[in-house]
Amino acid sequence: MKLKFQVFLLITAAQTSFCLAQEMEKSWMMGPFKRAQDAQPIIQKDSTSSFEDPIKNQKVFWESMATFNPAAIVKDNMIHVFYRAEEKLGEKEIGGHTSRIGLAISPDGINYIKNEHPIFYPDLDNQQENEWPGGVEDPRLVETEQGSYVLTYTQWNRKVPRLAIATSTNLVQWEKHGPAFKNHKEGKYHRQETKSGAIVTKLKNGKLVAAKIDGKYWMYYGVPHVWLASSENLIDWTPVETYEGTLAPVLSPRPGYFDSWLVEAGPPPIITENGIVVLYNAGNSKNIGVKELGNRIYTGGQALFDSKEPWKLLDRCETPFIKPELPFEKSGQYADGTTFLEGLVLFNGTWYLYYGTADSMVGVVTAKR
Repeated sequence: MKLKFQVFLLITAAQTSFCLAQEMEKSWMMGPFKRAQDAQPIIQKDSTSSFEDPIKNQKVFWESMATFNPAAIVKDNMIHVFYRAEEKLGEKEIGGHTSRIGLAISPDGINYIKNEHPIFYPDLDNQQENEWPGGVEDPRLVETEQGSYVLTYTQWNRKVPRLAIATSTNLVQWEKHGPAFKNHKEGKYHRQETKSGAIVTKLKNGKLVAAKIDGKYWMYYGVPHVWLASSENLIDWTPVETYEGTLAPVLSPRPGYFDSWLVEAGPPPIITENGIVVLYNAGNSKNIGVKELGNRIYTGGQALFDSKEPWKLLDRCETPFIKPELPFEKSGQYADGTTFLEGLVLFNGTWYLYYGTADSMVGVVTAKR
């Protein structure tokens, strides 16, 4: 693995005071998460990063457009951030570039060293049809109790976005297993848009690991509603359906609130003493939502589900616990602004929550456990 020593600095609690934090409105919620004073993005685009693309068979500048929507995991006492990187292809709009997944490693939560080449990308393999030319997008990562890793991501062939699964034993070499629901009912959902798979975890020995409930793993996924699926092997997934055989949403948009336009699964949820805490991304529809937030703004919410019946919603917040406030969160290719949550780790007694900003950069907020 070649590392590019491009270091980004995050000011932490030991160095300065914190600002721009909202107190938690409910006792079961995680946080409060705080930005550092004078906070800056920790990962940004780089027009010089290049690698030989196996499909194009030529050098491409794989993170020349944007770097955003990060997953995160702790390995060897270092934070590994997997982020979506877009290669700029002319002046195409959102969705018209090619995405690959890059890696930045931090030994301290402050400095991030970027890998020179993407760690996960479309290749000359059996998933090329699903992943090319749009690429691989929006990763989430979990570790198993056996020490292997499961990556959920979106395959984008510019026709149908599909939630897919890959596994690894070292975070470097990956085996692609294809769409998560390809084997369910002879491909019933194979041509339906799916994305944003967040696998339920538990805290064990100071680390988040994939957790079983009633003998199965569970995953919240989807947009504009959040749906639920289960699996026995973390590779083949079965959506939770109604008695009539249709998808059963477990979290939906709410007129009159910050999540009036859409809801979308965020980082891997966590089983706590109160239930399953799901951090989710929320879109606002100004005309039926919160007018002062603006239209199509992405903020962050939290919901609580029953730890024995993961489809049972117990509670949810009424206001966002994080929203675009800083200039780099409100400027970029998604000009309306986002704090799009995808990565969460516990590192040295502190929660690190990683998010994409305006589809352009990576930010982080922290909270004491």
